[in-house]
Amino acid sequence: MAIRRPGHAESQRKWKRREQDHARGSAASRGYGRRHRAVAEATLRRDKFCAECARHGITRDAEILDHIVPFKGNDQLQWDEQNHQVLCKECHDRKSANESGGWRKAGR
Repeated sequence: MAIRRPGHAESQRKWKRREQDHARGSAASRGYGRRHRAVAEATLRRDKFCAECARHGITRDAEILDHIVPFKGNDQLQWDEQNHQVLCKECHDRKSANESGGWRKAGR
């Protein structure tokens, strides 16, 4: 039986995550460059509270500009203000996980 050094599984997970990040490309190459940051900052200044929390009667600061319908390279969807909402990180992470098939989707 092989004895593994402490942290081996953790370092494997970090390595796999780095490979996945590299395969995804940079944020800018996926449509999240300077223009997106400017739009996100302006929208977050205007709409301060998480839209999903508000639907449940909760007031929580928004942190992320979200695309209601994922734009997946569609410029019209990406820049359509009617397709924007602001969410807290928790709600955004939950929504993203649901859209991608969950945290433990095959191949991750």
